[in-house]
Amino acid sequence: MFQIKWLWARMKGFRKRYIFALCSTVALSILSLGNSVITANIMDTVFSPLQAGGAVTEQIVAHLITLVAILIGFTLFRTGFGYLSIMTYEGCSQKLIYQLRRDLYKNMQEQDQAFYSSYRTGDLMTRLTGDMDMIRFMVSWVIRQLIDCAVMFLTASITFLVTDWLFALSMLAVTPIIFGLTYLFSKKVHPLYVQLREKLSQLNTAAQENIAGNRVVKAFAREDYEIARFDEKNKDYKEANKKASLMWLKFSPYIDTLSQSLSIAVLLVGGGFLISGRISIGTFTLFNSLTWTLTAPMRMLGMHLNDLQRFFASSGKIIELYYAKSTIASREDAYRPEDRIKGELSFKGVGLTLHGSKVLKNIDLDIHPGETVAIMGPTGAGKTSLINLIPRFGDPTEGEVTLDGVPIRKYDLQSLRSAIGIATQDVFLFSDTVDGNIAYGDTTLSEEEVQRYAKMADVDFADKLPEGFDTIIGERGTGLSGGQKQRIALARALAVRPSVLILDDTTSAVDLETEKYIQEQLANLDFPCTKVIVAQRISTTKRADKVVVIENGEITEIGTHTELSQKPGYYREVFLLQNGDTEESFVKDREVE
Repeated sequence: MFQIKWLWARMKGFRKRYIFALCSTVALSILSLGNSVITANIMDTVFSPLQAGGAVTEQIVAHLITLVAILIGFTLFRTGFGYLSIMTYEGCSQKLIYQLRRDLYKNMQEQDQAFYSSYRTGDLMTRLTGDMDMIRFMVSWVIRQLIDCAVMFLTASITFLVTDWLFALSMLAVTPIIFGLTYLFSKKVHPLYVQLREKLSQLNTAAQENIAGNRVVKAFAREDYEIARFDEKNKDYKEANKKASLMWLKFSPYIDTLSQSLSIAVLLVGGGFLISGRISIGTFTLFNSLTWTLTAPMRMLGMHLNDLQRFFASSGKIIELYYAKSTIASREDAYRPEDRIKGELSFKGVGLTLHGSKVLKNIDLDIHPGETVAIMGPTGAGKTSLINLIPRFGDPTEGEVTLDGVPIRKYDLQSLRSAIGIATQDVFLFSDTVDGNIAYGDTTLSEEEVQRYAKMADVDFADKLPEGFDTIIGERGTGLSGGQKQRIALARALAVRPSVLILDDTTSAVDLETEKYIQEQLANLDFPCTKVIVAQRISTTKRADKVVVIENGEITEIGTHTELSQKPGYYREVFLLQNGDTEESFVKDREVE
Protein backbone atom coordinates (compact mmCIF):
# COMPACT_ATOMS: atom_id res chain seq x y z
CA MET A 1 0.00 0.00 0.00
CA PHE A 2 3.03 2.27 -0.31
CA GLN A 3 1.57 3.83 -3.46
CA ILE A 4 -1.59 4.94 -1.66
CA LYS A 5 0.43 6.39 1.23
CA TRP A 6 2.60 8.22 -1.29
CA LEU A 7 -0.47 9.71 -2.97
CA TRP A 8 -1.83 10.80 0.40
CA ALA A 9 1.43 12.64 1.11
CA ARG A 10 1.10 14.47 -2.23
CA MET A 11 -2.39 15.72 -1.26
CA LYS A 12 -1.07 18.24 1.22
CA GLY A 13 -3.26 21.34 1.05
CA PHE A 14 -6.52 19.65 0.13
CA ARG A 15 -6.61 16.57 2.36
CA LYS A 16 -9.58 17.90 4.35
CA ARG A 17 -11.61 18.18 1.17
CA TYR A 18 -10.70 14.63 0.21
CA ILE A 19 -11.56 13.36 3.69
CA PHE A 20 -14.94 15.04 3.29
CA ALA A 21 -15.35 13.21 -0.03
CA LEU A 22 -14.47 9.88 1.60
CA CYS A 23 -16.89 10.49 4.47
CA SER A 24 -19.58 11.49 2.00
CA THR A 25 -19.13 8.15 0.23
CA VAL A 26 -19.64 6.31 3.52
CA ALA A 27 -22.75 8.39 4.24
CA LEU A 28 -24.17 7.88 0.76
CA SER A 29 -23.59 4.13 0.96
CA ILE A 30 -25.55 4.00 4.22
CA LEU A 31 -28.24 6.30 2.84
CA SER A 32 -28.64 4.01 -0.17
CA LEU A 33 -30.58 1.68 2.15
CA GLY A 34 -33.01 4.43 3.04
CA ASN A 35 -35.41 3.99 0.12
CA SER A 36 -35.84 0.29 0.86
CA VAL A 37 -36.34 0.89 4.60
CA ILE A 38 -39.00 3.54 3.93
CA THR A 39 -40.70 1.31 1.36
CA ALA A 40 -40.73 -1.59 3.84
CA ASN A 41 -42.28 0.72 6.44
CA ILE A 42 -45.02 1.69 3.96
CA MET A 43 -45.73 -1.97 3.34
CA ASP A 44 -46.05 -2.79 7.05
CA THR A 45 -47.86 0.36 8.28
CA VAL A 46 -50.09 1.14 5.26
CA PHE A 47 -50.69 -1.72 2.88
CA SER A 48 -50.74 -4.56 5.42
CA PRO A 49 -53.47 -2.82 7.54
CA LEU A 50 -55.41 -2.05 4.34
CA GLN A 51 -55.20 -5.69 3.30
CA ALA A 52 -56.31 -6.81 6.73
CA GLY A 53 -59.07 -4.21 7.34
CA GLY A 54 -60.03 -3.23 3.85
CA ALA A 55 -61.08 0.30 4.82
CA VAL A 56 -59.20 3.38 3.59
CA THR A 57 -59.19 5.89 6.45
CA GLU A 58 -58.00 9.49 6.47
CA GLN A 59 -55.32 8.50 8.95
CA ILE A 60 -53.90 5.86 6.60
CA VAL A 61 -53.95 8.27 3.63
CA ALA A 62 -52.24 10.98 5.65
CA HIS A 63 -49.62 8.49 6.85
CA LEU A 64 -49.02 7.31 3.27
CA ILE A 65 -48.66 10.89 2.00
CA THR A 66 -46.19 11.64 4.79
CA LEU A 67 -44.05 8.59 4.04
CA VAL A 68 -44.09 9.25 0.28
CA ALA A 69 -43.07 12.88 0.89
CA ILE A 70 -40.23 11.66 3.11
CA LEU A 71 -39.20 9.21 0.38
CA ILE A 72 -39.15 11.95 -2.29
CA GLY A 73 -37.31 14.40 -0.06
CA PHE A 74 -34.81 11.74 0.96
CA THR A 75 -34.17 10.85 -2.70
CA LEU A 76 -33.62 14.50 -3.66
CA PHE A 77 -31.27 15.05 -0.71
CA ARG A 78 -29.24 11.93 -1.54
CA THR A 79 -28.99 12.95 -5.20
CA GLY A 80 -27.79 16.48 -4.36
CA PHE A 81 -25.34 15.21 -1.74
CA GLY A 82 -24.05 12.65 -4.24
CA TYR A 83 -23.43 15.38 -6.82
CA LEU A 84 -21.46 17.41 -4.26
CA SER A 85 -19.43 14.31 -3.37
CA ILE A 86 -18.54 13.56 -6.99
CA MET A 87 -17.55 17.17 -7.66
CA THR A 88 -15.26 17.11 -4.60
CA TYR A 89 -13.60 13.90 -5.81
CA GLU A 90 -13.06 15.36 -9.28
CA GLY A 91 -11.67 18.63 -7.92
CA CYS A 92 -9.18 16.84 -5.66
CA SER A 93 -8.09 14.38 -8.35
CA GLN A 94 -7.53 17.11 -10.95
CA LYS A 95 -5.55 19.21 -8.49
CA LEU A 96 -3.42 16.21 -7.54
CA ILE A 97 -2.69 15.35 -11.16
CA TYR A 98 -1.86 18.96 -11.98
CA GLN A 99 0.67 19.13 -9.15
CA LEU A 100 2.14 15.70 -9.89
CA ARG A 101 2.55 16.39 -13.61
CA ARG A 102 4.15 19.75 -12.85
CA ASP A 103 6.57 18.20 -10.31
CA LEU A 104 7.45 15.32 -12.63
CA TYR A 105 8.10 17.65 -15.55
CA LYS A 106 10.24 19.89 -13.34
CA ASN A 107 12.22 16.87 -12.17
CA MET A 108 12.71 15.72 -15.77
CA GLN A 109 14.07 19.16 -16.69
CA GLU A 110 16.70 18.83 -13.98
CA GLN A 111 17.96 15.43 -15.14
CA ASP A 112 21.34 14.92 -16.78
CA GLN A 113 22.14 13.30 -20.11
CA ALA A 114 22.58 9.88 -18.50
CA PHE A 115 18.90 9.96 -17.50
CA TYR A 116 17.70 10.56 -21.06
CA SER A 117 20.04 7.87 -22.30
CA SER A 118 18.41 5.38 -19.92
CA TYR A 119 14.75 6.24 -20.49
CA ARG A 120 12.91 5.99 -23.79
CA THR A 121 11.00 9.08 -24.89
CA GLY A 122 7.84 7.08 -25.50
CA ASP A 123 8.05 5.63 -21.98
CA LEU A 124 8.39 9.09 -20.43
CA MET A 125 5.41 10.32 -22.45
CA THR A 126 3.37 7.33 -21.22
CA ARG A 127 4.21 8.22 -17.63
CA LEU A 128 3.11 11.82 -18.08
CA THR A 129 -0.15 10.86 -19.81
CA GLY A 130 -1.59 7.35 -19.45
CA ASP A 131 -0.07 6.61 -16.03
CA MET A 132 -1.22 9.98 -14.74
CA ASP A 133 -4.76 9.32 -15.97
CA MET A 134 -4.72 6.00 -14.13
CA ILE A 135 -3.81 7.80 -10.89
CA ARG A 136 -6.62 10.32 -11.44
CA PHE A 137 -9.03 7.46 -12.10
CA MET A 138 -7.89 5.79 -8.89
CA VAL A 139 -8.38 8.90 -6.75
CA SER A 140 -11.67 10.00 -8.25
CA TRP A 141 -13.37 6.65 -8.94
CA VAL A 142 -11.74 3.41 -7.77
CA ILE A 143 -11.27 4.41 -4.12
CA ARG A 144 -14.81 5.79 -4.02
CA GLN A 145 -16.24 2.58 -5.46
CA LEU A 146 -14.20 0.33 -3.14
CA ILE A 147 -15.44 2.26 -0.09
CA ASP A 148 -18.97 2.23 -1.47
CA CYS A 149 -18.85 -1.54 -1.98
CA ALA A 150 -17.39 -2.22 1.48
CA VAL A 151 -19.73 0.11 3.39
CA MET A 152 -22.81 -0.97 1.43
CA PHE A 153 -22.04 -4.65 2.04
CA LEU A 154 -21.39 -4.15 5.76
CA THR A 155 -24.41 -1.90 6.26
CA ALA A 156 -26.73 -4.28 4.40
CA SER A 157 -25.34 -7.26 6.32
CA ILE A 158 -25.90 -5.55 9.68
CA THR A 159 -29.40 -4.46 8.63
CA PHE A 160 -30.27 -8.01 7.60
CA LEU A 161 -28.83 -9.55 10.77
CA VAL A 162 -30.71 -7.12 12.98
CA THR A 163 -33.97 -7.69 11.06
CA ASP A 164 -33.80 -11.49 10.90
CA TRP A 165 -30.50 -13.20 11.67
CA LEU A 166 -31.45 -16.61 10.24
CA PHE A 167 -32.67 -15.15 6.96
CA ALA A 168 -29.49 -13.02 6.78
CA LEU A 169 -27.12 -15.96 7.37
CA SER A 170 -28.79 -17.96 4.61
CA MET A 171 -28.03 -15.11 2.20
CA LEU A 172 -24.47 -14.49 3.41
CA ALA A 173 -23.39 -18.13 3.25
CA VAL A 174 -21.83 -17.81 -0.21
CA THR A 175 -19.91 -14.57 0.45
CA PRO A 176 -16.67 -16.20 1.80
CA ILE A 177 -16.36 -18.17 -1.44
CA ILE A 178 -16.81 -15.01 -3.53
CA PHE A 179 -14.23 -13.07 -1.52
CA GLY A 180 -11.78 -15.96 -1.83
CA LEU A 181 -12.14 -16.00 -5.62
CA THR A 182 -11.70 -12.22 -5.77
CA TYR A 183 -8.51 -12.34 -3.69
CA LEU A 184 -7.08 -15.09 -5.90
CA PHE A 185 -7.90 -13.03 -8.99
CA SER A 186 -6.11 -9.93 -7.67
CA LYS A 187 -2.97 -11.98 -7.02
CA LYS A 188 -2.90 -13.43 -10.52
CA VAL A 189 -3.73 -10.26 -12.44
CA HIS A 190 -1.08 -7.91 -10.95
CA PRO A 191 1.93 -9.20 -12.99
CA LEU A 192 -0.22 -9.14 -16.12
CA TYR A 193 -0.87 -5.43 -15.70
CA VAL A 194 2.81 -4.74 -15.11
CA GLN A 195 3.52 -6.48 -18.41
CA LEU A 196 0.65 -4.61 -20.10
CA ARG A 197 2.09 -1.29 -18.94
CA GLU A 198 5.49 -2.17 -20.43
CA LYS A 199 3.94 -3.18 -23.77
CA LEU A 200 2.11 0.16 -23.93
CA SER A 201 5.40 1.97 -23.31
CA GLN A 202 7.07 0.06 -26.15
CA LEU A 203 4.17 0.85 -28.46
CA ASN A 204 4.37 4.58 -27.69
CA THR A 205 8.15 4.56 -28.13
CA ALA A 206 7.84 2.94 -31.58
CA ALA A 207 5.25 5.54 -32.62
CA GLN A 208 7.30 8.46 -31.27
CA GLU A 209 10.51 7.33 -32.98
CA ASN A 210 8.72 6.81 -36.28
CA ILE A 211 7.07 10.24 -36.18
CA ALA A 212 10.33 11.98 -35.21
CA GLY A 213 12.29 10.12 -37.90
CA ASN A 214 9.62 10.24 -40.58
CA ARG A 215 11.88 11.97 -43.11
CA VAL A 216 14.52 9.26 -42.71
CA VAL A 217 11.86 6.58 -43.14
CA LYS A 218 10.70 8.15 -46.39
CA ALA A 219 14.24 8.76 -47.60
CA PHE A 220 15.01 5.04 -47.37
CA ALA A 221 11.53 3.93 -48.50
CA ARG A 222 11.08 1.96 -45.28
CA GLU A 223 7.38 2.69 -44.74
CA ASP A 224 6.41 -0.98 -45.05
CA TYR A 225 9.13 -2.00 -42.61
CA GLU A 226 8.01 0.60 -40.05
CA ILE A 227 4.36 -0.41 -40.47
CA ALA A 228 5.30 -4.04 -39.82
CA ARG A 229 7.41 -3.00 -36.83
CA PHE A 230 4.55 -0.95 -35.38
CA ASP A 231 2.12 -3.79 -36.04
CA GLU A 232 4.35 -6.11 -34.05
CA LYS A 233 4.32 -3.75 -31.05
CA ASN A 234 0.60 -3.18 -31.49
CA LYS A 235 -0.02 -6.92 -31.56
CA ASP A 236 2.08 -7.44 -28.41
CA TYR A 237 0.03 -4.77 -26.63
CA LYS A 238 -3.23 -6.34 -27.85
CA GLU A 239 -2.18 -9.78 -26.63
CA ALA A 240 -1.13 -8.43 -23.23
CA ASN A 241 -4.42 -6.54 -22.96
CA LYS A 242 -6.40 -9.60 -23.96
CA LYS A 243 -4.49 -11.78 -21.52
CA ALA A 244 -5.28 -9.42 -18.63
CA SER A 245 -8.93 -9.15 -19.66
CA LEU A 246 -9.34 -12.92 -20.05
CA MET A 247 -8.01 -13.40 -16.55
CA TRP A 248 -11.05 -11.55 -15.22
CA LEU A 249 -13.34 -13.48 -17.54
CA LYS A 250 -12.08 -16.72 -16.00
CA PHE A 251 -13.28 -15.63 -12.57
CA SER A 252 -16.30 -13.44 -13.34
CA PRO A 253 -18.73 -16.28 -14.31
CA TYR A 254 -18.25 -17.96 -10.91
CA ILE A 255 -18.53 -14.68 -9.03
CA ASP A 256 -21.62 -13.59 -11.00
CA THR A 257 -23.30 -16.96 -10.55
CA LEU A 258 -22.72 -17.01 -6.80
CA SER A 259 -23.84 -13.38 -6.51
CA GLN A 260 -27.04 -14.00 -8.43
CA SER A 261 -27.77 -17.02 -6.24
CA LEU A 262 -28.67 -14.56 -3.47
CA SER A 263 -31.81 -13.58 -5.36
CA ILE A 264 -32.84 -17.22 -5.48
CA ALA A 265 -32.12 -17.54 -1.75
CA VAL A 266 -34.42 -14.59 -1.04
CA LEU A 267 -37.28 -16.15 -3.02
CA LEU A 268 -36.87 -19.66 -1.62
CA VAL A 269 -35.89 -18.99 1.98
CA GLY A 270 -37.77 -15.70 2.28
CA GLY A 271 -40.89 -17.16 0.64
CA GLY A 272 -40.83 -20.07 3.09
CA PHE A 273 -40.41 -17.76 6.07
CA LEU A 274 -43.25 -15.52 4.81
CA ILE A 275 -45.63 -18.43 4.34
CA SER A 276 -44.78 -19.82 7.77
CA GLY A 277 -45.37 -16.39 9.33
CA ARG A 278 -41.80 -15.96 10.59
CA ILE A 279 -41.42 -12.65 8.73
CA SER A 280 -43.82 -9.94 7.59
CA ILE A 281 -44.43 -8.75 4.03
CA GLY A 282 -42.44 -5.61 4.89
CA THR A 283 -39.43 -7.68 6.00
CA PHE A 284 -39.64 -9.76 2.84
CA THR A 285 -39.83 -6.56 0.77
CA LEU A 286 -36.82 -5.14 2.62
CA PHE A 287 -34.70 -8.22 1.97
CA ASN A 288 -35.84 -8.49 -1.62
CA SER A 289 -35.25 -4.80 -2.42
CA LEU A 290 -31.83 -4.77 -0.70
CA THR A 291 -30.49 -7.93 -2.31
CA TRP A 292 -28.62 -5.74 -4.80
CA THR A 293 -26.67 -4.12 -1.95
CA LEU A 294 -25.00 -7.50 -1.46
CA THR A 295 -24.81 -8.72 -5.03
CA ALA A 296 -23.54 -5.45 -6.56
CA PRO A 297 -20.52 -5.07 -4.23
CA MET A 298 -19.53 -8.70 -4.67
CA ARG A 299 -19.85 -8.51 -8.46
CA MET A 300 -18.11 -5.15 -8.75
CA LEU A 301 -15.33 -5.86 -6.26
CA GLY A 302 -13.40 -7.92 -8.79
CA MET A 303 -13.57 -5.17 -11.40
CA HIS A 304 -12.45 -2.55 -8.89
CA LEU A 305 -9.56 -4.74 -7.77
CA ASN A 306 -8.75 -5.07 -11.47
CA ASP A 307 -8.48 -1.28 -11.68
CA LEU A 308 -6.51 -1.25 -8.44
CA GLN A 309 -3.85 -3.53 -9.94
CA ARG A 310 -3.61 -1.28 -12.98
CA PHE A 311 -3.09 1.64 -10.60
CA PHE A 312 -0.26 -0.18 -8.79
CA ALA A 313 1.48 -0.84 -12.13
CA SER A 314 1.17 2.79 -13.27
CA SER A 315 1.92 4.45 -9.93
CA GLY A 316 5.12 2.44 -9.61
CA LYS A 317 6.38 4.05 -12.81
CA ILE A 318 5.31 7.52 -11.63
CA ILE A 319 7.02 7.12 -8.26
CA GLU A 320 10.22 5.90 -9.94
CA LEU A 321 10.28 9.02 -12.11
CA TYR A 322 9.31 11.28 -9.20
CA TYR A 323 12.31 10.20 -7.11
CA ALA A 324 14.83 10.05 -9.96
CA LYS A 325 17.77 12.23 -9.01
CA SER A 326 20.28 13.83 -11.33
CA THR A 327 23.96 13.36 -10.65
CA ILE A 328 24.41 16.93 -11.90
CA ALA A 329 22.89 19.34 -9.38
CA SER A 330 23.61 22.64 -7.65
CA ARG A 331 25.12 22.45 -4.20
CA GLU A 332 23.42 24.08 -1.22
CA ASP A 333 26.36 26.49 -0.96
CA ALA A 334 26.53 26.98 -4.74
CA TYR A 335 28.52 29.93 -6.07
CA ARG A 336 26.43 32.65 -7.74
CA PRO A 337 28.65 35.32 -9.30
CA GLU A 338 27.37 38.87 -8.87
CA ASP A 339 29.31 40.30 -11.82
CA ARG A 340 29.56 39.09 -15.41
CA ILE A 341 31.68 35.96 -15.80
CA LYS A 342 34.96 36.72 -17.57
CA GLY A 343 35.27 33.36 -19.33
CA GLU A 344 38.64 32.06 -18.11
CA LEU A 345 38.59 28.28 -18.46
CA SER A 346 41.05 25.76 -17.11
CA PHE A 347 41.15 21.97 -17.45
CA LYS A 348 43.48 20.37 -14.90
CA GLY A 349 44.25 16.66 -15.30
CA VAL A 350 40.72 16.02 -16.56
CA GLY A 351 39.67 12.46 -17.29
CA LEU A 352 36.26 11.10 -18.23
CA THR A 353 34.97 7.53 -18.25
CA LEU A 354 31.66 6.71 -19.94
CA HIS A 355 30.11 3.23 -19.97
CA GLY A 356 33.38 1.74 -18.79
CA SER A 357 35.51 3.36 -21.53
CA LYS A 358 38.07 6.12 -21.11
CA VAL A 359 36.81 9.01 -23.24
CA LEU A 360 39.20 11.70 -22.00
CA LYS A 361 42.65 11.27 -20.45
CA ASN A 362 44.88 13.78 -18.65
CA ILE A 363 43.47 16.91 -20.31
CA ASP A 364 45.44 20.02 -19.31
CA LEU A 365 44.25 23.15 -21.07
CA ASP A 366 44.05 26.85 -20.24
CA ILE A 367 41.76 29.21 -22.13
CA HIS A 368 42.07 32.92 -21.41
CA PRO A 369 39.17 35.39 -21.33
CA GLY A 370 38.19 36.58 -24.81
CA GLU A 371 40.32 33.94 -26.50
CA THR A 372 39.08 31.89 -29.46
CA VAL A 373 40.08 28.23 -29.19
CA ALA A 374 39.44 25.73 -31.96
CA ILE A 375 39.25 22.03 -31.10
CA MET A 376 39.98 19.52 -33.84
CA GLY A 377 40.31 15.77 -33.99
CA PRO A 378 39.02 12.62 -35.65
CA THR A 379 35.49 11.35 -35.09
CA GLY A 380 35.09 9.85 -31.62
CA ALA A 381 38.22 11.51 -30.28
CA GLY A 382 36.30 13.12 -27.36
CA LYS A 383 35.80 16.69 -28.63
CA THR A 384 32.12 16.96 -27.77
CA SER A 385 32.65 15.16 -24.45
CA LEU A 386 35.25 17.78 -23.56
CA ILE A 387 33.09 20.80 -24.28
CA ASN A 388 30.10 19.19 -22.53
CA LEU A 389 32.04 19.48 -19.28
CA ILE A 390 31.91 23.30 -19.46
CA PRO A 391 28.11 23.69 -18.95
CA ARG A 392 28.14 20.57 -16.73
CA PHE A 393 26.23 18.29 -19.04
CA GLY A 394 28.56 15.81 -17.42
CA ASP A 395 31.22 15.85 -14.70
CA PRO A 396 34.80 14.62 -15.12
CA THR A 397 35.66 11.42 -13.31
CA GLU A 398 39.19 12.73 -12.78
CA GLY A 399 40.66 16.20 -12.42
CA GLU A 400 38.83 19.50 -12.36
CA VAL A 401 37.39 22.14 -14.67
CA THR A 402 37.38 25.74 -13.43
CA LEU A 403 35.73 28.90 -14.72
CA ASP A 404 37.24 32.20 -13.57
CA GLY A 405 39.22 30.20 -11.03
CA VAL A 406 36.13 28.61 -9.45
CA PRO A 407 35.51 24.87 -9.93
CA ILE A 408 32.59 24.26 -12.26
CA ARG A 409 31.06 21.88 -9.70
CA LYS A 410 30.68 24.75 -7.23
CA TYR A 411 28.66 26.97 -9.56
CA ASP A 412 24.91 27.30 -9.32
CA LEU A 413 23.70 25.55 -12.48
CA GLN A 414 21.33 28.36 -13.42
CA SER A 415 24.09 31.00 -13.06
CA LEU A 416 26.60 28.83 -14.93
CA ARG A 417 24.45 27.89 -17.90
CA SER A 418 22.91 31.34 -18.31
CA ALA A 419 26.45 32.62 -18.94
CA ILE A 420 27.10 30.07 -21.69
CA GLY A 421 25.77 30.10 -25.24
CA ILE A 422 25.70 26.76 -27.06
CA ALA A 423 25.06 25.85 -30.69
CA THR A 424 25.54 22.28 -31.85
CA GLN A 425 25.73 20.54 -35.21
CA ASP A 426 22.61 18.50 -34.38
CA VAL A 427 20.25 21.46 -34.14
CA PHE A 428 16.98 21.28 -32.25
CA LEU A 429 14.45 24.01 -33.05
CA PHE A 430 11.10 24.37 -31.32
CA SER A 431 7.78 24.50 -33.10
CA ASP A 432 7.70 28.27 -32.88
CA THR A 433 8.45 31.36 -34.91
CA VAL A 434 11.94 32.23 -36.09
CA ASP A 435 11.78 35.15 -33.65
CA GLY A 436 10.72 32.86 -30.80
CA ASN A 437 13.54 30.39 -31.46
CA ILE A 438 16.21 33.09 -31.52
CA ALA A 439 14.88 34.76 -28.36
CA TYR A 440 14.45 31.43 -26.58
CA GLY A 441 17.25 32.14 -24.08
CA ASP A 442 16.02 35.67 -23.37
CA THR A 443 12.35 36.26 -24.07
CA THR A 444 12.66 39.96 -23.16
CA LEU A 445 14.56 40.71 -26.37
CA SER A 446 12.97 43.31 -28.62
CA GLU A 447 12.28 42.61 -32.28
CA GLU A 448 15.18 44.88 -33.28
CA GLU A 449 17.61 42.99 -31.04
CA VAL A 450 16.46 39.63 -32.39
CA GLN A 451 17.04 40.82 -35.94
CA ARG A 452 20.48 42.17 -34.98
CA TYR A 453 21.63 38.79 -33.69
CA ALA A 454 20.01 37.14 -36.68
CA LYS A 455 22.12 39.35 -38.91
CA MET A 456 25.28 38.30 -37.03
CA ALA A 457 24.43 34.67 -37.80
CA ASP A 458 23.44 35.52 -41.38
CA VAL A 459 19.79 34.50 -40.95
CA ASP A 460 19.02 36.48 -44.10
CA PHE A 461 16.53 33.90 -45.35
CA ALA A 462 14.02 34.81 -42.59
CA ASP A 463 12.82 37.89 -44.47
CA LYS A 464 11.95 35.70 -47.45
CA LEU A 465 9.71 33.38 -45.39
CA PRO A 466 5.91 33.84 -45.77
CA GLU A 467 5.56 35.83 -42.53
CA GLY A 468 9.17 36.86 -42.02
CA PHE A 469 10.44 36.38 -38.47
CA ASP A 470 6.89 35.53 -37.37
CA THR A 471 6.82 32.41 -39.54
CA ILE A 472 6.22 29.17 -37.65
CA ILE A 473 9.09 26.99 -38.75
CA GLY A 474 7.60 23.68 -37.60
CA GLU A 475 8.72 21.01 -35.18
CA ARG A 476 12.51 20.50 -35.17
CA GLY A 477 12.81 23.10 -37.97
CA THR A 478 10.96 21.06 -40.58
CA GLY A 479 11.14 22.82 -43.96
CA LEU A 480 14.54 24.45 -43.34
CA SER A 481 17.87 23.30 -44.69
CA GLY A 482 20.62 22.12 -42.37
CA GLY A 483 22.56 25.35 -42.86
CA GLN A 484 19.50 27.50 -42.12
CA LYS A 485 18.82 25.62 -38.90
CA GLN A 486 22.46 25.98 -37.86
CA ARG A 487 22.33 29.74 -38.40
CA ILE A 488 19.18 30.09 -36.28
CA ALA A 489 20.86 28.03 -33.55
CA LEU A 490 23.92 30.29 -33.71
CA ALA A 491 21.74 33.41 -33.46
CA ARG A 492 20.00 31.85 -30.46
CA ALA A 493 23.35 31.27 -28.76
CA LEU A 494 24.54 34.82 -29.47
CA ALA A 495 21.28 36.39 -28.29
CA VAL A 496 22.03 35.62 -24.63
CA ARG A 497 25.31 37.61 -24.92
CA PRO A 498 27.26 34.74 -23.33
CA SER A 499 30.54 34.98 -21.50
CA VAL A 500 31.48 31.63 -23.05
CA LEU A 501 30.31 30.67 -26.53
CA ILE A 502 30.48 26.98 -27.44
CA LEU A 503 30.08 26.04 -31.10
CA ASP A 504 30.14 22.34 -31.90
CA ASP A 505 30.74 22.15 -35.65
CA THR A 506 28.01 24.75 -36.04
CA THR A 507 28.96 25.93 -39.53
CA SER A 508 29.48 22.48 -41.05
CA ALA A 509 26.35 22.78 -43.19
CA VAL A 510 26.88 26.32 -44.51
CA ASP A 511 28.81 27.37 -47.58
CA LEU A 512 32.29 28.88 -47.36
CA GLU A 513 31.11 32.41 -48.12
CA THR A 514 28.54 32.29 -45.30
CA GLU A 515 31.10 30.72 -42.99
CA LYS A 516 33.53 33.56 -43.69
CA TYR A 517 30.86 36.14 -42.93
CA ILE A 518 29.94 34.43 -39.64
CA GLN A 519 33.59 34.19 -38.60
CA GLU A 520 34.04 37.90 -39.18
CA GLN A 521 30.96 38.60 -37.06
CA LEU A 522 32.26 36.35 -34.27
CA ALA A 523 35.61 38.13 -34.34
CA ASN A 524 33.91 41.49 -33.79
CA LEU A 525 31.26 40.84 -31.16
CA ASP A 526 30.17 43.89 -29.17
CA PHE A 527 30.46 42.01 -25.86
CA PRO A 528 33.39 40.16 -24.21
CA CYS A 529 33.21 36.47 -24.99
CA THR A 530 35.45 33.41 -24.82
CA LYS A 531 34.82 31.17 -27.82
CA VAL A 532 35.37 27.42 -27.87
CA ILE A 533 34.78 26.05 -31.37
CA VAL A 534 34.79 22.41 -32.44
CA ALA A 535 35.59 22.44 -36.15
CA GLN A 536 36.88 20.28 -38.97
CA ARG A 537 37.47 23.03 -41.52
CA ILE A 538 40.86 24.68 -41.67
CA SER A 539 39.10 27.86 -42.79
CA THR A 540 37.65 28.02 -39.28
CA THR A 541 40.61 26.90 -37.21
CA LYS A 542 43.15 29.21 -38.86
CA ARG A 543 41.38 32.25 -37.40
CA ALA A 544 41.58 30.87 -33.84
CA ASP A 545 44.04 32.16 -31.26
CA LYS A 546 44.81 28.59 -30.32
CA VAL A 547 44.16 25.21 -31.95
CA VAL A 548 43.85 22.09 -29.80
CA VAL A 549 44.04 18.65 -31.42
CA ILE A 550 42.52 15.72 -29.54
CA GLU A 551 43.17 12.11 -30.53
CA ASN A 552 41.94 9.07 -28.59
CA GLY A 553 40.85 11.29 -25.71
CA GLU A 554 44.24 13.00 -25.30
CA ILE A 555 45.61 16.36 -26.39
CA THR A 556 48.32 15.64 -28.94
CA GLU A 557 48.89 19.12 -30.36
CA ILE A 558 48.43 22.72 -29.20
CA GLY A 559 49.43 25.83 -31.13
CA THR A 560 48.37 28.38 -33.70
CA HIS A 561 47.39 27.47 -37.22
CA THR A 562 50.77 28.54 -38.51
CA GLU A 563 52.67 26.51 -35.94
CA LEU A 564 50.68 23.30 -36.35
CA SER A 565 50.57 23.43 -40.13
CA GLN A 566 54.37 23.51 -40.22
CA LYS A 567 55.02 20.38 -38.20
CA PRO A 568 53.97 16.76 -38.79
CA GLY A 569 50.79 15.64 -37.12
CA TYR A 570 47.04 15.30 -37.48
CA TYR A 571 46.49 19.02 -38.06
CA ARG A 572 48.93 19.20 -40.98
CA GLU A 573 47.38 16.08 -42.51
CA VAL A 574 43.96 17.73 -42.47
CA PHE A 575 45.46 20.99 -43.72
CA LEU A 576 47.09 19.28 -46.68
CA LEU A 577 44.02 17.18 -47.43
CA GLN A 578 41.70 20.19 -47.53
CA ASN A 579 44.13 22.12 -49.70
CA GLY A 580 44.55 19.24 -52.17
CA ASP A 581 48.23 18.88 -51.33
CA THR A 582 50.43 15.95 -50.25
CA GLU A 583 53.13 15.63 -47.63
CA GLU A 584 55.83 15.05 -50.29
CA SER A 585 54.99 18.13 -52.32
CA PHE A 586 54.63 20.20 -49.15
CA VAL A 587 58.11 19.20 -47.97
CA LYS A 588 59.56 19.83 -51.46
CA ASP A 589 58.03 23.32 -51.56
CA ARG A 590 59.55 24.15 -48.18
CA GLU A 591 62.99 22.94 -49.36
CA VAL A 592 62.72 25.15 -52.40
CA GLU A 593 61.85 28.11 -50.19
